[in-house]
Amino acid sequence: MATANTSAYVDGYPEVVSLLCGQSLPWLQQQRADALLQLTTHGFPSLRDEDWRYTNVSAIDKKHYGVALKSASVAIDSDWLKTYQLADAWSLVLIDGYFSAELSNLNGLPEGVTVVSLAQAMQDTHYSALIEGRLNSAVESTENGFVALNGAYFVDGALIYISSKQVLAKPIQVLHIATQELAAINTRTLIVADELSEAQLIETFAGLDCAYLSVAVAEVFVGQNAAVTLHKVQVESDKALHFGGTYVKQARDARFRHDNFALGGLLARSDVHTDLEQASECELNGLYLGVKRQQIDNHTRINHLKPHGISRQLYKGVLDDKARGVFQGRVVVAEDAQKTDSQMNNRNLLLSNDAEADTKPQLEIYADDVKCAHGVTVGQLDEKSIFYLQSRCVDEETARNMLTFAFANEMVDKVKIKSLHDLILGQVLTRFPQEGINKEWL
Repeated sequence: MATANTSAYVDGYPEVVSLLCGQSLPWLQQQRADALLQLTTHGFPSLRDEDWRYTNVSAIDKKHYGVALKSASVAIDSDWLKTYQLADAWSLVLIDGYFSAELSNLNGLPEGVTVVSLAQAMQDTHYSALIEGRLNSAVESTENGFVALNGAYFVDGALIYISSKQVLAKPIQVLHIATQELAAINTRTLIVADELSEAQLIETFAGLDCAYLSVAVAEVFVGQNAAVTLHKVQVESDKALHFGGTYVKQARDARFRHDNFALGGLLARSDVHTDLEQASECELNGLYLGVKRQQIDNHTRINHLKPHGISRQLYKGVLDDKARGVFQGRVVVAEDAQKTDSQMNNRNLLLSNDAEADTKPQLEIYADDVKCAHGVTVGQLDEKSIFYLQSRCVDEETARNMLTFAFANEMVDKVKIKSLHDLILGQVLTRFPQEGINKEWL
């Protein structure tokens, strides 16, 4: 029986099932049925769930979010769109979860590289082997209620395939745009990078000034000796709820990097989970800015399954007003994963006495020949550093601004794609808790 907070989504499913992609695929229909059953039985996460103990999702009960409908008449201001759509990247644009061919830019893709609407790919037998067997194999609907909701309800998304030995000259962007009030937008991204390939990918989430629910799941498969960097830029509406998950399978000697910039949303949570095979490398970076009553939650899980794996994590948060930031990082080293080298760091800067940072690093080590460490800091600006700048003829307010910006800008500077760096920097400067930031400091 559906729990109280999911009954509307379960009861309304028969009315919208015909809008969902993959109607002709029995295996997908079975997966959707399993996801709906999971949602019916367990509902959305609660504070009683250990992985959600700091994240109260009851805000989803205050409004009903209906399935977003595809609209051919959505008016997107071109200048507004250019703010988020990178000119020097191939881009696939999803409006309210549905592929928009007219707004996308996929011209000139190299041979052996596929970027296509997931709904369209499911109608083409050419992609059957690529999709079946991978979709819902990096993540299961039992992960949490939002993954189950996405598995049952996703209407479209992106399929990205990079063939063996292909090295992309420029990045691929998947741009998610929300335009409908009280819409539930469910999208699924499937990324497959074959052996010895290299690619930089970008997922950008933005929306008009309205209240909506964005649930996005990405599954990434990194082949042997392949290298994938995935940048996530979340700048949703300040009224939006965002639940996003990135689930990764790394083959032997694969390299994966994820940069997560969480700046928008009233309540936003991002999960990044990855499984490492032998000698795989993983780097997870994150920056979250919270103001007013925002809550931004980051949850990571790195599973070292085989020997000689390397993982690095650095997440930084800046919180002001009554904002709340959450970081839960978990590293699991399996018994067979000898010679693992793992480091995790989470640093939080509180600009207000009412701001809150909750952090929970976890190491689960079942091997005896490993090098693992974690570090956490939560605090305010260093008064000695402020005094030092004042002694160099910098007034106190400017000194605080400079130190705060430098703290956050370390993460922005990790992005080497210039257009993406400029986009993120612009969003950070726009949303920064403090005024008076001077671009001459850059």
